Amino acid sequence: MTITGIIVNYILVNGYKLTRRGNLSVVIGVRIPRKLKEELEKLGINYSEEIRRFLEQRVKEEKAKILIKKIEEFKRNLRPIEENLSAKFIREDRDRNE
Repeated sequence: MTITGIIVNYILVNGYKLTRRGNLSVVIGVRIPRKLKEELEKLGINYSEEIRRFLEQRVKEEKAKILIKKIEEFKRNLRPIEENLSAKFIREDRDRNE
């Protein structure tokens, strides 16, 4: 058996699936009322795609919240900038070069 065959066998046996992009995907189960599932199918709603998009969006939102918290903490640790700081730096530079 080739290495590719071994990998494919491992993926299939352990419940993983390669997506078109080459990423490993896993199956999750969601329990919903039977009537809801029937209504989704009757309306032609691709619920697996809807759930996937919802979860991807939720992850983006949570990552954004974490990033915002880090930015806010960083801003709290900043000291105020003196007025005319750029003029001060230019003057110091000119004084050194004289």
